[in-house]
Amino acid sequence: MPTALLRTAKYKMKKYENTGSKDTRSGFGAGMTELGQKNENVVALCADLIGSLKFDDFKKNHPERFFQIGIAEANMIGIAAGLTIGGKIPFTGTFANFSTGRVYDQIRQSVAYSDKNVKICASHAGLTLGEDGATHQILEDIGLMKMLPGMTVINTCDYNQTKAATLALADHHGPAYLRFGRPVVANFTPADEPFVIGKAILLNEGTDVTIIATGHLVWEALIAAEALEAKGISAEVINIHTIKPLDEEAILKSVAKTRCVVTAEEHNYLGGLGESVSGVLALKNPTPQEFVAVQDSFGESGTPEQLMEKYKLNNQAIVEAVERVIKRK
Repeated sequence: MPTALLRTAKYKMKKYENTGSKDTRSGFGAGMTELGQKNENVVALCADLIGSLKFDDFKKNHPERFFQIGIAEANMIGIAAGLTIGGKIPFTGTFANFSTGRVYDQIRQSVAYSDKNVKICASHAGLTLGEDGATHQILEDIGLMKMLPGMTVINTCDYNQTKAATLALADHHGPAYLRFGRPVVANFTPADEPFVIGKAILLNEGTDVTIIATGHLVWEALIAAEALEAKGISAEVINIHTIKPLDEEAILKSVAKTRCVVTAEEHNYLGGLGESVSGVLALKNPTPQEFVAVQDSFGESGTPEQLMEKYKLNNQAIVEAVERVIKRK
């Protein structure tokens, strides 16, 4: 199984093992299945994509709490907002593009402005939707959602973390956006690791550079850290699963030590994690930063592997960004 072995002269080696690659959307489905058993107030709404969102078990076990809205995403958001008035905790599900861009007015007015306890769950995010191309991919969704006052924004890295985030959201009051994907990716976070909204996870301590990653790029960051170690560069790796509220304390503590940072995300560099990090640093500790992100463009058709290579969203791109930013110290 693939591993990322991280070793520095000062810090104890950490080992992260892929315990079996899975798609993150299946982590969401597993979380919904468990929530259906634990919390009778949890309801699910789907826009004609039961299989794609892994709602099958929830629908089978709790048909009275499952609502198939069809290809009517705006209506789905409005219905979800209404259900919260009766004390229900609605989880809506469709592709990330349709979960945000298609229904932004309804989210802004009926959910965010009204402070409704709706969980907007978005699969097939980023480029790695693949062959369906730019009309179904989205690289702006984090920016759209983090701009809404009171909206919590979460972007998980693997199956285990997606399941844990789904469970945590049921106990979190307020509007939230949960972003995950279709491709099979490494599953390396502990199955029993608690998910704390707004709290970054320090994966590896280092002294020369901070790598802050989110979503599918977290595993790539760990692989990059191993490659950097072989070059004598000690990389600190932070998993930022919650884009908003952002764990500013973790960011500032790390860059105070390393004095440079690389952010990595499957999103446009405008509006994403990197932009949020740069805002914190500009105000509180100006620090050289490099972005591993899509450079203000739409996606295109291709396999996930082809697209991540073309748009430079992989471990090699992170290594190259680290080498550039260290020169700017």
